[in-house]
Amino acid sequence: MMADYIALVPMTRALMHEMFRDFAPDPDLFSDMSLYERARNYVYTRERIDALYDRREAEADSLSFAVMLNGEAIGEVCLKHINRAAGECSMSIHLKNDAVKNRGYGTRAERLAVDYAFGALGLVRVRADSIIKNARSQRVLEKAGFRFQREADGFRHYMIEA
Repeated sequence: MMADYIALVPMTRALMHEMFRDFAPDPDLFSDMSLYERARNYVYTRERIDALYDRREAEADSLSFAVMLNGEAIGEVCLKHINRAAGECSMSIHLKNDAVKNRGYGTRAERLAVDYAFGALGLVRVRADSIIKNARSQRVLEKAGFRFQREADGFRHYMIEA
């Protein structure tokens, strides 16, 4: 039996559409549940995803990658606020729905993103955060090698250094 293969590839408009067609908002990503109540009725539209893609492309200090599982887009990892002078950036990740969560894919994707930040970009530090109630995200960060730094403003802040 062949193991699942996780890879990161630069996000394209087509991959973003592929990922968001089956997207389901995760209540653990919302500290304000009234925002989740609005988001839970998410409906894919080409216009919405095109606008999201265009916003991401306009961010000069960010890179967006599709998380690929055996050739299928299942999520997105972003390296944001890339500051080459300081040698650091922040990272975010989301997977498209529960069918691809709790399987180690997020951990593998985060490790790949960190390796890219350290190797290809020459950074020495990557930061990430998680809403305090999102224990699953915190476990993924810790399994990927991030160390807890502090709690503030409803978030748990993490960091990994080269």
